[in-house]
Amino acid sequence: MSTLVEAATPAEWRAWLDAHAATATEAWLVLPLARSGRPGLTHRQALEEALCVGWIDGLNQRHDDTSRRQRFTPRSPRSAWSTVNRELVATLTAQGRMAPAGLAAVERAKADGRWLLLADAQAGIVPDDLQAALDADPAAAAAWERRRPSERRMILEGLARAVRADTRARRIRAACGRP
Repeated sequence: MSTLVEAATPAEWRAWLDAHAATATEAWLVLPLARSGRPGLTHRQALEEALCVGWIDGLNQRHDDTSRRQRFTPRSPRSAWSTVNRELVATLTAQGRMAPAGLAAVERAKADGRWLLLADAQAGIVPDDLQAALDADPAAAAAWERRRPSERRMILEGLARAVRADTRARRIRAACGRP
């Protein structure tokens, strides 16, 4: 494991990010479990500060009986932006909290299409090619409707992330229950 960071407040976490974000490759931030009753930084507060400097949250692991550790890394050049993170960035920008590195990460994502890549999928919008496949197979359409919203969203995000046409076609077949 790399750097383990213990920050009790958003200001402490932001100070660590300001000092290390440009050179560090990851940080594991210790966060108190809600049931522990311990005061401390929340995941939301930590995420906001990370987004401000162009970082993102990732893996979450148990640390001890009263805390967990959350992995934060610089946002990768291939990382798509979730609706939640886009909305947070809008709020953080309006509040004047975004650092130049965070604003640069947003601009790169807008320029190369990653900013809105998942927007339709996360809104539950079924793309035309999947809809056509579902319309052609009533059993697949019925199975699609029975899926949990979270499962549908995962499938739609997978389609949105597909780079190659054959990958997308394979994922559509899988969504319709065909090999």
